[in-house]
Amino acid sequence: MIYAIQWIRSLIFVGQMYFMMLVLGLIFFPWAVFSRKGALTACQTYCRWVCWTAGWMVGLKTEVRGTPPTDEVMIAAKHQSFLDIIMIFGAVPAGKFIMKRELLYAPVLGQYGLRIGCIPVNRGKRSQAIKKMVADVARGTAHAGQLIIYPQGTRIAPGVKAPYKVGTSVLYTELGQDCVPVSTNVGVFWPRHGIYRKPGLAVVEFLPRIKAGLPKEEFMARLEGEVETASNQLMRDAGFDPDAVH
Repeated sequence: MIYAIQWIRSLIFVGQMYFMMLVLGLIFFPWAVFSRKGALTACQTYCRWVCWTAGWMVGLKTEVRGTPPTDEVMIAAKHQSFLDIIMIFGAVPAGKFIMKRELLYAPVLGQYGLRIGCIPVNRGKRSQAIKKMVADVARGTAHAGQLIIYPQGTRIAPGVKAPYKVGTSVLYTELGQDCVPVSTNVGVFWPRHGIYRKPGLAVVEFLPRIKAGLPKEEFMARLEGEVETASNQLMRDAGFDPDAVH
């Protein structure tokens, strides 16, 4: 019975979450069309809305730890569900992503993605996007802000092992920017798929930055070691043993 009630609460929460994406998108659209600040404000307002409603609708509190960067850096984050995207973006002043080009045609989402400075990528052509991004930075035409990437390339369930992809080190080297690692435990409460949301404390933690200029191998080893160690500890604090997953 308790599970059924929580599932119904989760269903209502998920429904209103996507409904409010449309509502806020339309409300802010006139401002967002003419101003990147308008688009960023709309997206950050939505992030706050989701975190607030998660707290009282399904009992899922959210907490951001560490120091979110405000300068032009690359953020390399553990990715477990939609919630870590929301929490990280909501914590920084000018977040942007590398996004699939197909998302450009998604109502609201595509238009806002372009306005906040996301970089659209054709499937299988990520290297071209990296070259263009580096060139835009060199020319000064890229939107300033915090580039949020996911080194494992996709959502990874808690406790599941997955490699860190070499594209992360290419971006780190070519952009010449500091990297801020981010750990999380959100997947313990908000899974990759499904409706059910578990009550608890979802955390994203901004770890000490890795300065620009390290050799690729050293950078990747440090990034993976720090993110995985911190994420595993956050999951253990939440009552989930990542070492028990096979």
